Amino acid sequence: MHQQTTEPPQRVRNRLKSVVGGSIGNLIEWYDWYAYSVFALYFAGSFFPKEDETAQLLNTAGIFAIGFLMRPVGGWLMGAYADRKGRKAALTLSVLLMSGGSFLITIVPDYNQIGIMAPLILVLARMLQGLSVGGEYGTVATYLSEIAPANQRGFYSSFQYVSSTLGQLIALGILMVLQRWVLNPEQLSAWGWRIPFGIGTLLAFSAIYLRRNLLETESFRHEEVPAKQRGTLRELAKYKKEAATIVGFTIGLTVAFYTFTAYVQKFLVNTAGFSKNDSTLITTLSLIVFMLAQPVFGMLGDRFGRKRMMIVYGVLGVITTVPLLTALGNTTDIWMATFLVILALLITSINTSLSAIIKAELFPANVRSLGVSLPYSLAVALFGGTAEYVALLFKNVGHATWFYWYLTACIAVSLVVSVNMRDPEKYSKLAE
Repeated sequence: MHQQTTEPPQRVRNRLKSVVGGSIGNLIEWYDWYAYSVFALYFAGSFFPKEDETAQLLNTAGIFAIGFLMRPVGGWLMGAYADRKGRKAALTLSVLLMSGGSFLITIVPDYNQIGIMAPLILVLARMLQGLSVGGEYGTVATYLSEIAPANQRGFYSSFQYVSSTLGQLIALGILMVLQRWVLNPEQLSAWGWRIPFGIGTLLAFSAIYLRRNLLETESFRHEEVPAKQRGTLRELAKYKKEAATIVGFTIGLTVAFYTFTAYVQKFLVNTAGFSKNDSTLITTLSLIVFMLAQPVFGMLGDRFGRKRMMIVYGVLGVITTVPLLTALGNTTDIWMATFLVILALLITSINTSLSAIIKAELFPANVRSLGVSLPYSLAVALFGGTAEYVALLFKNVGHATWFYWYLTACIAVSLVVSVNMRDPEKYSKLAE
């Protein structure tokens, strides 16, 4: 057990300021990223010829996946930049890339005006955002882990998902306001879907200000490794086992996370038969509980051990996924649907609250951001970014339930990795 120490008040204030600054910037980044998924039900028809709803969603999900395919590139470039130039510089650059993508989506004409150029510009925008998010996760995970006290690393790192979930909730909140009080469905589909992307572009300016005023972490400032050994693929190659651990560990997390936070909104409409308004309400209520659960499970990880908590997540995920999705697809009661999604997200919270710190502890400071960003982004691109597409594809060929077993298998992979990995707290490469 880590020894409790009393820190000077100024250091505590600086640490809290850093957590708030890093988390708010992360919130805005993920708001921009999630706005695409949240509003896809409305803008799908603007970028593709009029077909059936599932086909249009498949097209927008395909572009969603393209954004994810850029994440490994972003993880490599932004992770290397963070290890060479500092966490603060990389976090500021990532916001600039994200806001550029949001601006493009805000102004791009629709398919009826410029034809094939409309979806091509949408692809370009998502590529920019994919580059940004690819480096965002690893750099924020690194930043929060390096400023956290040794005995509270799980708690501190849990705020990465608090802020990213709050970003998604804000996107959903804007959708709910537009749906219920501002615009009718025709207006939302025609032009109202552009509003959240315009808001995201404006919010980026505040994120840039916050991140330019962040304090750099002591781990980076005191790193004595020569510049040529910072953030390079050659240096990362020394940690092949750790990188492979992150990939395996992330597979179950990313498919479950995007299933129950992003795809579930479409699942409720396209499979369970709920209205778009009801699906938005269910998703919003569930995400609020998910967000509030992060610090709780982060503290439990500090108390009972992160490896133990990961094994609990894997076992629960393997046992409950098929029954939960089956029940969710068959229910017509809005409160039962809300309960089922909340239950799924509470199980997922065991993983999300602790995953960032577990990854950061695997690498030394000179390659930590790259070491977290690149393998994580590869796993997310291959499995998280395609989760929605795979689910819709199974549904389109008449076998929607195959996806339930696919998700279960992905969680089983993460369970095996969790059982076999070294205890991250005993072998942590983070400075005490």
